Amino acid sequence: MEITAYTTPTCSHCKTLIQLFERAGVEYTKFTVTRSPSADPNSMLTDSFRKMYPDRTGFPFVIIDGKEIGGLVETARFFLEKGLVSAKK
Repeated sequence: MEITAYTTPTCSHCKTLIQLFERAGVEYTKFTVTRSPSADPNSMLTDSFRKMYPDRTGFPFVIIDGKEIGGLVETARFFLEKGLVSAKK
C-alpha cells in the first residue's frame, strides 16, 4: 500500500494522523506544506500544493494507492474498513 500524506507543521489533526499510521503499522511518505521555503526535501510550498490539488481546503490530506482519501476522519474510516485498526483503544 502506497500512502502519501500532506500535512502542515502546526496542524493537530496532522499529528493525530501520524499516530494513526503508527498504530496501523503502515509505511507512508509525508510532505510538510509550508508558506516559506525549507531545506527539508519533504517540504513543499503552499502555492505548489494548491496547484497540484486546487480543490483541497484543509489538512491533512491523504492519498492511498493513487486514490484521494481525504483527511483524518476519512483515513481512519478507510483503515477501519480495511481492518488495519480497530475502534478499540
